Amino acid sequence: MKEWLYGRNPVFESLRAGRRRAFRLLVAEGAQEKGRLEEILRIGSLQRIPVERAPRPRLEAIHPGNQGVALEASEYPYVTLPDILDLAQERGEPPLILILDALQDPQNLGTLLRTAEAVGAHGALLPFRRTATITPAVVSASSGACEHLLMAQTNLAQAINRLKEAGVWIVGLEASEEAKPPDEVDLSGPLTLVVGGEGEGLRPLVRRSCDFLVRLPMRGRVESLNAAVAGSIALYLAWGARGYQ
Repeated sequence: MKEWLYGRNPVFESLRAGRRRAFRLLVAEGAQEKGRLEEILRIGSLQRIPVERAPRPRLEAIHPGNQGVALEASEYPYVTLPDILDLAQERGEPPLILILDALQDPQNLGTLLRTAEAVGAHGALLPFRRTATITPAVVSASSGACEHLLMAQTNLAQAINRLKEAGVWIVGLEASEEAKPPDEVDLSGPLTLVVGGEGEGLRPLVRRSCDFLVRLPMRGRVESLNAAVAGSIALYLAWGARGYQ
């Protein structure tokens, strides 16, 4: 199947990552070929991707946030959990993996994947059901970062067991009293961070599978942070525990 990616950064990162098959580029008539658009056209030329000049209403029909460019490409290329573990081994690093347990908002998903890619996570796992998946909206929300990040859709219970067998600790992010503050937990080793859904948090089965729970300390009046913000902070704490290597 094919889909349309839109926006200059998402299209640029998809072309740069080279993980999808690109079929054609649409560029708005009259768009100035400079900056990021110039880079897109340069890569497109190197990859011999057909370029079509299109009236702006045609691009608006794809998405209002098109920024004058859209890429017709193959579906997002999911991988498997062994692929993610292999990447950590190739880099000579302890695994740093993100599990998103029933996260349903595309903006939250895109934000977390952008952070995961920024801190050098080796990959992220999604369940098969009750979750947002990698759609063009999520690619846009991640500013194209998910095009570089290895993603797998899998049975989370089985994946967690496989990770434990590989010596990876499972850390659930939760605001409960029994969860420990980050300074009481060693986040420097092989680690999978589990972020729950926006409303219900971690599902009971996934929560019970965690080796321990971590909460972010708060001193303000609000009760909690949203999933994307909390998960992003926790990812940076994990990277910081590794000395920002």
